[in-house]
Amino acid sequence: MALIFSTRRQRPLSGAPNMAARLATPLPVGEVLGTDGSEAARALARADVAIRNTQAVGDALRHRLGLPQTTIAQLEAGLAGTSVVDPIKNQADPRLIAQFGANLCLKHRVLPWRSVAGRVTVLAATTQDFLRVRDVLRVIFGPVHLAIVTGKDLDSALSRMCHKALMQNAEIRTASDESCRDWDSGKAFRWGLGTLLTVLSCLILWPQISFLVLCGWAVFALLSNTLLKTAAVILKLSSKPKSRAGPKQPPGQLPIVTILVPLFHERDIAGALVKRLSQLKYPTDRLDVCLVLEADDVTTQDALADTQLPYWMRAIKVPLGTLQTKPRALNYALCFAKGSIIGVYDAEDAPDPDQINVVVDHFAHCRSDVACLQGRLDFYNSQSNWLARCFTVEYATWFRIILPGLERMGLVIPLGGTTLFFRREILEDLGGWDAHNVTEDADLGIRLARHGYRTEIIDTVTQEEANARTWPWVKQRSRWLKGYAITYRVHMRNPLKLWKELGAWRFFGTQMLFAGTISQFLLAPLLWSFWLMLFGIPHPLDGVLAPNVALTFAALFLLSEIIGITVSAIAVTSAGKRDLIKWTPTLHLYFPLAAVAAYKGVFELATKPFYWDKTSHGIFAPTQAKHMPDDKIIQLQPPPHPIAAE
Repeated sequence: MALIFSTRRQRPLSGAPNMAARLATPLPVGEVLGTDGSEAARALARADVAIRNTQAVGDALRHRLGLPQTTIAQLEAGLAGTSVVDPIKNQADPRLIAQFGANLCLKHRVLPWRSVAGRVTVLAATTQDFLRVRDVLRVIFGPVHLAIVTGKDLDSALSRMCHKALMQNAEIRTASDESCRDWDSGKAFRWGLGTLLTVLSCLILWPQISFLVLCGWAVFALLSNTLLKTAAVILKLSSKPKSRAGPKQPPGQLPIVTILVPLFHERDIAGALVKRLSQLKYPTDRLDVCLVLEADDVTTQDALADTQLPYWMRAIKVPLGTLQTKPRALNYALCFAKGSIIGVYDAEDAPDPDQINVVVDHFAHCRSDVACLQGRLDFYNSQSNWLARCFTVEYATWFRIILPGLERMGLVIPLGGTTLFFRREILEDLGGWDAHNVTEDADLGIRLARHGYRTEIIDTVTQEEANARTWPWVKQRSRWLKGYAITYRVHMRNPLKLWKELGAWRFFGTQMLFAGTISQFLLAPLLWSFWLMLFGIPHPLDGVLAPNVALTFAALFLLSEIIGITVSAIAVTSAGKRDLIKWTPTLHLYFPLAAVAAYKGVFELATKPFYWDKTSHGIFAPTQAKHMPDDKIIQLQPPPHPIAAE
């Protein structure tokens, strides 16, 4: 078995200019490992894997054989003819880091360490990382020299030496004119109170006219939503499935995919999460799963300490800052990501095993302006109770009808918070996630569109846990609606600029999606009042609406209900859950909860706009889940090891 890695025999690294040439000649890895008679050489000889020239030897050996990071670092250093450095015991010179730039250190995963005799030693986990920026380093420092460091030690050193840059990236990475961080709660309270007093005054002074105007806007929002559903379902029924057929990428040329999984107060979900993500079929040496923890979250840290993590998973601790939100944690972890594709999962997610392959293949064959892929979400506890059934119906409608309809109509797609995949370069250019926005996903969807990028919906499903308890459901929905309101306000700071960037069609679509959704839930009680007429109960508009107008309103409400039920029935059928069709009429009793959530969210705009109302996971056990056979899992995964302290 010929196992080779693209490198050359050991030599002193003093000839650094010739390193690229020396790394071009193949050398049997077994020969290098066997120079000291190590057990690793014998393990490699027994391993039934093909290590390709394009892979880093560290990835191949660590992921396939389970070798410790220190062994890999020593091997990498031996192949490059250099030494291994511990940047924790011997810290880097902060002046060198400042000269190169902390953000460049984070982006390229290199760390200027010491300057001795006019030559700067630069730390990197692999020779490839060093070679990618060697020319830039030479321009800045002159002669440079490579020293190897373990990936764990490099992350620790970067987090310590680049702390200020990391905090800035985490909290104020997004451009100020596209961020909500300058949201003024006092001003929001004054505007909200003024608006409420104005509405109440109008209702007292001109009760019928004021009530009619508010009802008219509510009816308009309802009609807009109904038309959107109708157009989306027509497009679904009339369009053919998209095909992205194309040549498969050779396994050795597959990109590294980083999956960010933010965790917070997850006591009972850590082990299940590792098991679910271990079913992904993407090659583990091309997969970089980062479990993102808050520094003060002892609950999750303890849970992970008792969990066996595969070698391709690692934990990233996010230091405390001025706020504590999911987007802030994602921004921080993005600085340590290794992949060119960035994915996001939630703690309770169970993605399709082939999902990453679908994502990589789609990105390889779609247009270059497609910056984001959104997968579909479904629930593995959809039969837990009535609320879970309705939640499942609602999500099926959103992800299988509405979002594909928005894509086909060329409208802005408000992203979901999970099963998202980005081209890393574009995500970083846009400033990542707005750390202060509690619906960072929907906000990022608008920013992508404003900068000329597109989002596409991919045919792959992630199973989640439905939020099936009443008050937690209200709290979660209030956070979403609060974030919708903040997002709308941020992007409507300059309506003319938004119009120019989106165009008229997408501009009006954004108004319908955001302003229409918020006002529909806030004004829903006014529409419910028309049911009073059916029971002969006096209504504020008695004597104002002509009988034919009242009948028209009633017909519109009835038509809207019928269309909503029909669309939902088509959605759950598409999701393979026809048994939920009988529950679709009960959505009429489900959506009033959203009105309660809307008022709670509006109140929080003036009291705690950046407060992240955490949704607990692990409450309901899966009623149905897809699992790979145990023997397949053993073949795919290397021996696990406990989570590192860092």
